[in-house]
Amino acid sequence: MTNSSVTGPSGRRPDDWTVRGIGGDEFPEVARVVGEALLSPVDVESRVERLRPIIGESGLDRILVAVDGDEVVGAVNSFDFEMAMPGGPRQVAGVTGVGVWPTYRRRGVLSALMRRQLADLRGAGESVAALWASEGGIYGRFGYGAASMEAELSIASPHAALRADAPRDPELTVRLTDPGRVRDELEALFRQEAATRIGRFQRSEAWWDRVLRDERDERGDHGPLRAALVDGPGGPQGYALYRVRADWGHTGPRSELRVQEMVSTTPAARVALYEHVLSRDLVAKVVFGSAAVDDPLWALAADRQRIGAVPGTALWIRLVDVRAALSERGYAAPVETVVELTDRHAPWNAGRWRLKADRDAARAEATESGPDLSMDVSHLGAAYLGQNTLAAQLAAGVITEHTPGAAERFDAALRVPHAPLCAVIF
Repeated sequence: MTNSSVTGPSGRRPDDWTVRGIGGDEFPEVARVVGEALLSPVDVESRVERLRPIIGESGLDRILVAVDGDEVVGAVNSFDFEMAMPGGPRQVAGVTGVGVWPTYRRRGVLSALMRRQLADLRGAGESVAALWASEGGIYGRFGYGAASMEAELSIASPHAALRADAPRDPELTVRLTDPGRVRDELEALFRQEAATRIGRFQRSEAWWDRVLRDERDERGDHGPLRAALVDGPGGPQGYALYRVRADWGHTGPRSELRVQEMVSTTPAARVALYEHVLSRDLVAKVVFGSAAVDDPLWALAADRQRIGAVPGTALWIRLVDVRAALSERGYAAPVETVVELTDRHAPWNAGRWRLKADRDAARAEATESGPDLSMDVSHLGAAYLGQNTLAAQLAAGVITEHTPGAAERFDAALRVPHAPLCAVIF
């Protein structure tokens, strides 16, 4: 928490921190500060080498630092993503590289950085920001809402059969190969999914380099990255990227196959990929590292009770410009409602907003009318992707309903057909 009575080593009050962009030669210092804050085991030179291609030269302009004199004591960055949102792909700020030097914590450094970043994003016309949180207790106070869940799924091979009526296509074949040999096919398939799967973002060449990176420090105790590609008469229809950890005990194999990513364009291709990874010889357990909470495996498994699931929070969503964010979103049902928002760090969002929307168009505008719902901007961000409901937050007592049924009606409009999935931490 920010405490205005605390001062920095120069007698500076927390809200007086100097926040600015970086010079071209300051990026290693940014990497040092953020790496230390996040307990990174990678040395500064290696971090710079890995991050620079992803950020790019133009991305340096999106980095902000807090300085004490000439010393960098905190930083925040964001990627310029094209991410699938309800209603279609949109520009989303992928907030990343957030860190404060350990001896400067609790002095208002992060608050100063986040306020400046929000103002800059709004000034650039960006209405929505998203991030993965290293700690769940940090970002709610800056207006971010935990908007999606993903799960690690696991199933022991003896119980990994699929239902007899699972859609199977005898014309499909599966190739197992090195990912680099089929990279063009992987990119094309992912590009197609990322255009519609809420939470996915389109990948640059540098991002694909990162996803397919296969040095030993990426593998842990698992083996090389493999690609299983499903081919059909019309071309590739899906792929799975995975690694295997070989392990044998006195009673037999205990090896694990860990799926890093699975993409498919047809149900039959998905079944072919499941049956490939679930039937590998000598594998005792298959783990899907990051799956949507409504992953098709739940419907296709012959015995779904054999699936182990460990859920976790994925994307946090921040409505940078509420008027634009609500107006740009797609809606599943007609809705007209007035929402009263509080917003500590983006005061331009505070007030009452009338949303009138249907399946074809939406418009949000400021109003003086009485509210149907009242909440902090973080609670609206938590519901924005359509996975979490306002009704659940109402039951928890964190939002207020002034008009009976308003939360339920808004939820009907916010509904999406499939759970969000990002799967790649940025």
